Amino acid sequence: MADVIPFSQALRERTRTDHGSSEGAGFMQDLMSGKGTRDDYIALVAQHYFIYEALEAAAAELRDDAVAATFITPKLTRLPAIVADLEFLLGPDWRDRITPLPTTVRYVDRIHEVGGTWCGGFIAHHYTRYLGDLSGGQIIRTLMQRQFGFETNGVGFYLFAEIAKPREFKDVYRAQLDAVDWDDAERERVIDEVILAYRFNTELFDDLALAKAAA
Repeated sequence: MADVIPFSQALRERTRTDHGSSEGAGFMQDLMSGKGTRDDYIALVAQHYFIYEALEAAAAELRDDAVAATFITPKLTRLPAIVADLEFLLGPDWRDRITPLPTTVRYVDRIHEVGGTWCGGFIAHHYTRYLGDLSGGQIIRTLMQRQFGFETNGVGFYLFAEIAKPREFKDVYRAQLDAVDWDDAERERVIDEVILAYRFNTELFDDLALAKAAA
């Protein structure tokens, strides 16, 4: 009998190409390579505000769900840090100066939809965003600090003060994924939703590039 592949491993393997595509979008390539501007970075942070506002509202709604509660922790909460970053980057009127791009609107709508109806879908988006923040997000933080002279102001989104060992945290998170009693059909649905989340990310970078070109 063949060994059963842990769900977290299957999830990573099945979504590796989609993850790489979202990371490799032209907008992010420019930002990471030093070709992007401070305004490009601010535009990205602004879209994060709408995404995490939706994600963390869904988390609040699902905090009493037996499965979702396993993954929800204030250690991951990002919205206050995003607000502080935008206040630093744009000033006290930051909220009046940002609007969601078309992909962000669809992304947020999808998070609200699954957050209200489907725990597995919420966890798919939770996994995609937060584990990405704890992984590649740390590289982004270092590069933005180097390029734009930030210390902690402006990059607070990427600072997880309550998670001293991100690698260990991610290992525990993946073990929790493996422990969820989803059948094969539900696991396939969750994988498909993670793929959709990566697609939203890729299309958001495309939107950011188009908005920059239009400006």
